[in-house]
Amino acid sequence: MPNIEIELNPVDFITVGTIGPKGQRVFHLQAAKGTEMVSLVIEKEQAWALSEAIRELLQDLDKRYPGSSTGESVRYGMELRDPVEPLFRVAQMGLGYDEDRNMVVLVAQELVVIQDDADPDAVQPGIVRMWCSRNQMRVLSDHATSTVQSGRPDPRQNGRLVYYWT
Repeated sequence: MPNIEIELNPVDFITVGTIGPKGQRVFHLQAAKGTEMVSLVIEKEQAWALSEAIRELLQDLDKRYPGSSTGESVRYGMELRDPVEPLFRVAQMGLGYDEDRNMVVLVAQELVVIQDDADPDAVQPGIVRMWCSRNQMRVLSDHATSTVQSGRPDPRQNGRLVYYWT
């Protein structure tokens, strides 16, 4: 399996979107720099966790570096762009910050399923690094939240009797 390592530095756009009807939606994280576009499959819970993690990171950065965020957080062109051809399914994501460049990096790592006869040390997960401005990340966070919330209503509220155990 080839080792995929992509660096979009900086991205021209980044978004989270879905394909499919409610209840069967497939979530995608998509970013591009120039003509290079990357689409990754993520879980609904990952989209939600990403939006929350970005929000917390930006709140911390705004406290530590007030006035470093430039421009308005304007939402534009947040729909997925064709063709949506996923490179891989994401296992985990991480966020980082480069103080010198005032840029946030989102790192997505591929979910790798190791076959019984495969050498686990020989399998290298793909990595995609997406470098974004703080404003791009703020818009991504807001958009990811609204995308997750636009799905099926909470089953406890949709008229059906559903039992939950805690």
